[in-house]
Amino acid sequence: MARRRIHVDGESWEVSPSGRVTVYDRDEFGLVFRKGSGPGAERRYVRYAPLGSRYREASLAELSDLQLVELLRQSQPEWTSPDGRLARQARSEREGR
Repeated sequence: MARRRIHVDGESWEVSPSGRVTVYDRDEFGLVFRKGSGPGAERRYVRYAPLGSRYREASLAELSDLQLVELLRQSQPEWTSPDGRLARQARSEREGR
């Protein structure tokens, strides 16, 4: 899976496709921004419409660092995002909760 790293306000964020597919399969992609590691990592989610490539990994590679920073500023915390809810459920199932 494609990953990028950006630095915003002195903090490092890992960026990758969220993995959630909607009915807008190639018209709208989700990204997850992750700061930290382990269960306490902060995660934020955002969806965007690609302007170039219609493939998730290629579209992420085409985004500039400035565009990623802007998407991070528009993102929402994990607990308010449908993508985040699904990710939490998957983690809970893997951990046997």
